[in-house]
Amino acid sequence: MNFIHDSKINAKFKKPFFLALSLLILGSCFTTFAQKSYTIVIDAGHGGKDPGNLGNGYKEKNIALKVALLVGKELNKNQDINVLYTRDTDVFIDLWKRGDIANTAKADLFVSIHCDSHTSNAYGAGTFVLGLRGNKKNLEIAKRENSAILLEDNYQERYKGFDANSVESVIGLSLLQEENLDKSLEIASLIQNNFTVKLKRNDRKVKQDNFQVLRETIMPSVLVELGFLTNTYEGRYLNSQKGQQQMGTSIADAIVNYVSNLKMNTILEEVTNENSSNSIKEAIEFKVQIASGKNEIALKSYNFKGLKNVQRVKVGNYYKYYYGVTVSFNEAQTSLSIAKKKGYKTAFMVAFKNGEKVSVKEVNKMP
Repeated sequence: MNFIHDSKINAKFKKPFFLALSLLILGSCFTTFAQKSYTIVIDAGHGGKDPGNLGNGYKEKNIALKVALLVGKELNKNQDINVLYTRDTDVFIDLWKRGDIANTAKADLFVSIHCDSHTSNAYGAGTFVLGLRGNKKNLEIAKRENSAILLEDNYQERYKGFDANSVESVIGLSLLQEENLDKSLEIASLIQNNFTVKLKRNDRKVKQDNFQVLRETIMPSVLVELGFLTNTYEGRYLNSQKGQQQMGTSIADAIVNYVSNLKMNTILEEVTNENSSNSIKEAIEFKVQIASGKNEIALKSYNFKGLKNVQRVKVGNYYKYYYGVTVSFNEAQTSLSIAKKKGYKTAFMVAFKNGEKVSVKEVNKMP
C-alpha cells in the first residue's frame, strides 16, 4: 500500500506525517549548513625560563600546562573541534608568537590559562577579556602577566611604543579586538559561570584589561586566572589532580557550549544567504559593520587597514564603524568581501530603512 497517496487515509494521520517529514528535511539542512571545523587555540601561560608566579612554592607554568592539556583532551572528544596548543611542553614561547600561532591557524577562539597571586589571602577564579583598564587592582594583574615580554629576544623592537605600566598604552587597543568584544565576553561568561555555579569557586567575575597576549590575537580571546597560588587552600587545590581536572573540564564545557552557539549562528547566516535577493528600494541603505567598541577612533584610513570613507555612529556607550555605505545590495556584498580580505573576518552587512535598522533578509524579500 502506498501510504502517502492512499485516498482512504484519514487526514488526521496525514498531517503528523507531513509535519515529521518537514522536520526531518529541515534537520538535514541544518546538518549540511553546520559542517564546519572550529579551531580552538589553548595557551598555557609562561613556560621554560618563565615560571610565572611561585606562590606557596608551586609553579604557575606547570599548573597552567596541565590544565591546558586537560582542556584540549576534553575538546578533542568533539569531531568538529580542532585543538591547537601554543605549547604542550615546558618551553618558553614569546607572547607575540602565541598570538601568531592563533592568527596563522585562523582560529575561532583563543584561551590563555594562568594562575594568580597576591600579597593578601585573596582567592577565587576570574576571566579577562581585552579592554580598558577598570581599576588599579586589575592593572597589577596585567603588569604581572605582561612582564614576560622582558624575557623575549628583541622585545624593544617588537613591542616598540608599548609600555606595560602605562595607562596611555591602552588607547592603542586593536579595533579587531574591539570587534570581537561581544564574543569574547560571551565565552568569558560561560567559563566564569561554570567556575562559580558548578564548582562553587569564589567569583572574581569577568573583567576587561590590557593583556599583551590578548592584544596579539585577531579572534575572540580570553585569559583565565584559575585561582591564587598564594592562597594556601586554593594553591593546594590547583596543584592537585582533582582541582586541575575540575577546572579543565569546566573550561572545556564552556567552549563546547560556545561552539554550539557559533554553529547556530552559521546556520542562520547560511539560511539568510540562501534567501537573499537583489531587489531593493531606494529608501533602503546598506552598510558593512567592520568594528564596534568604546573607543572613539579617528576616521583615518590607516586606522582601518586602508579602508576609506568609514562611518562612525555612536550607539549608547559604544561606537559602531561602517564601511561601504550604499543603496545597492550588490555593492554592499562587494564591500563586505573587501572588508573581510582586509582582515575584518567577522564583518557583516546591515540595512537601514529611513534611518531605522531592519533585517537584511526581510529587505531582500521586498518587491
